[in-house]
Amino acid sequence: MDSTRSEPLKRSPEAEDGNIEYKLKLVNPSQYRFEHLVTQMKWRLQEGRGEAVYQIGVEDNGLLVGLAEEEMRASLKTLHRMAEKVGADITVLREREVDYDSDMPRKITEVLVRKVPDNQQFLDLRVAVLGNVDSGKSTLLGVLTQGELDNGRGRARLNLFRHLHEIQSGRTSSISFEILGFNSKGEVVNYSDSRTAEEICESSSKMITFIDLAGHHKYLHTTIFGLTSYCPDCALLLVSANTGIAGTTREHLGLALALKVPFFIVVSKVDLCAKTTVERTVRQLERVLKQPGCHKVPMLVTSEDDAVTAAQQFAQSPNVTPIFTLSSVSGESLDLLKVFLNILPPLTNSKEQEELMQQLTEFQVDEIYTVPEVGTVVGGTLSSGICREGDQLVVGPTDDGCFLELRVCSIQRNRSACRVLRAGQAATLALGDFDRALLRKGMVMVSPEMNPTICSVFEAEIVLLFHATTFRRGFQVTVHVGNVRQTAVVEKIHAKDKLRTGEKAVVRFRFLKHPEYLKVGAKLLFREGVTKGIGHVTDVQAIAAGEAQANMGF
Repeated sequence: MDSTRSEPLKRSPEAEDGNIEYKLKLVNPSQYRFEHLVTQMKWRLQEGRGEAVYQIGVEDNGLLVGLAEEEMRASLKTLHRMAEKVGADITVLREREVDYDSDMPRKITEVLVRKVPDNQQFLDLRVAVLGNVDSGKSTLLGVLTQGELDNGRGRARLNLFRHLHEIQSGRTSSISFEILGFNSKGEVVNYSDSRTAEEICESSSKMITFIDLAGHHKYLHTTIFGLTSYCPDCALLLVSANTGIAGTTREHLGLALALKVPFFIVVSKVDLCAKTTVERTVRQLERVLKQPGCHKVPMLVTSEDDAVTAAQQFAQSPNVTPIFTLSSVSGESLDLLKVFLNILPPLTNSKEQEELMQQLTEFQVDEIYTVPEVGTVVGGTLSSGICREGDQLVVGPTDDGCFLELRVCSIQRNRSACRVLRAGQAATLALGDFDRALLRKGMVMVSPEMNPTICSVFEAEIVLLFHATTFRRGFQVTVHVGNVRQTAVVEKIHAKDKLRTGEKAVVRFRFLKHPEYLKVGAKLLFREGVTKGIGHVTDVQAIAAGEAQANMGF
């Protein structure tokens, strides 16, 4: 790996939390010191949910001192022993020479420590893939997950389509999930070498689940559902180098900003156009990102060193937006994106996950299928608590506001059997002979002791992003809150008669079809034609089961 002269001699001081550890040197530690270092490594791995970054040659206050070659070799040897003790592997990410008052060259080395998975607790990151139609989303995912470059005529994406009309039109209309694994040494694990999904999961310490969302405007409701319901950790916005910011790109960018989903940008198809065209597209993106509405700090990634820095800064600051320029046909700069995804740490810390796991079980129902010899299966995300095989839960609300009892027969996570599901993880749950007709997207499965509140009427503080005329009482909109998607009517706008673009207000909505399970504080997005608005739920008028039909006006 090439070493670069490091300009700043200071990094930010080491944080107590997080998965980055600064170490000046680890030369021949005593037994007591070694045990202490191992305990510290366990803590950092726990913070990073299975991975940590060690920077050797850096003082605790962030001063880049560097080590001579012999000391560095001894330190890496100790680090290797520590990793072996906790069942982890180490990979050198990069080396840098530092200017220090010494005749001998001194270096700092950055090392990724990743735990070999045990008990199926591999690190799982969900990445929503956004971008205009024909920007190359499905092709890029096909290349990453199949390990084979595209032929320029769309061969790579055919593996991802789920419906006949998608193959015929070459356009994604549904949400599909693709997986890319990295093993404990940071090597890519994908479908190449004829691996099955189960084998990829078994061999990986880290899984990236790509949520491939539709780019076409008429499938915008599907894209919004993917962003609100599947709780992605971050989003990848794909922009075609030859068309720049076109079609739904601005809309997708606006959705990511409104829902506060951190995102990075990939400029694709650089093999199709001149270098000046690529540069023009990058400049256009940088301009948009720096606008007052975005407040982002663009960071162009052109080397492996940039990719490592981008992954760390992206996790530490939501404002940093890495930009990659690559080709799915020639493979140019594809490795930089893989380096970034390999190092990208979890964006939520272990403390937040611990708190969520201690709450009662709540599973969002996003997909419903019937599987031969298994019965009814639901797919979705566990938003809080823990779910185990054999758990008794209740699902609802039904049209009349009731919750029905059911039993979780088995759990699959990333296509392999799993005994325990923890908060924040996505999975499919088999429900045996439970009647599929009683289920719908937008329901929740919760612990019976939760006594869930449902509502037909709720209030939200909103901002009207765009409306052609005035937004007033009686207006009907499609409301998206998490996995809930339903038409609602505006019953009242507090302290105002009407709203115009850019104005804020507290609005009372009423669902038209059936009651829903909502929580105060949940993010909300609504739309109707060109009308768009965002906000959060401030109050729910809870109703008891059985009262629901009267409340809906039935």
